[in-house]
Amino acid sequence: MTSAPPIFRLALTGALLVFAVGAAAQQEETPRPDKAAPPVIGQNTTPYDQRLIRLAEILGSVHYLRNLCLKGGEDTWRRSTQELIDKETANEPQRRDRLTAAFNRGYRTFASVYTTCTEPATLAEQRYRAEGATLASEIVARFGN
Repeated sequence: MTSAPPIFRLALTGALLVFAVGAAAQQEETPRPDKAAPPVIGQNTTPYDQRLIRLAEILGSVHYLRNLCLKGGEDTWRRSTQELIDKETANEPQRRDRLTAAFNRGYRTFASVYTTCTEPATLAEQRYRAEGATLASEIVARFGN
């Protein structure tokens, strides 16, 4: 198992999430997609990998839902997630693959359910942003020092 990454990685994670998640009003528990993140096994893991995988899945979901509901598409969520993955998984292809797969899983889960922007899609996006904000805070608070 690798040691916790340098503080700049965690600060980047926190900054990404503060930017990406914004001020989410909803704090309710949101149901997770059907397929849970696979367990993290192997040499290249961190104590917060499961949380980071869930966060990548949330960001993929939010990316799809926001683009579905906005008039003009936005690429902010995907780009921010890619920056996070690049910083977190430098020279760790297995971790990179797990985080990328989680983002794609979150995206595809909602793409299979919503083809037009509806009130439930908007509510799901808000709830996922809230869950992401909570998760980001937990990661930074617990593993940031």
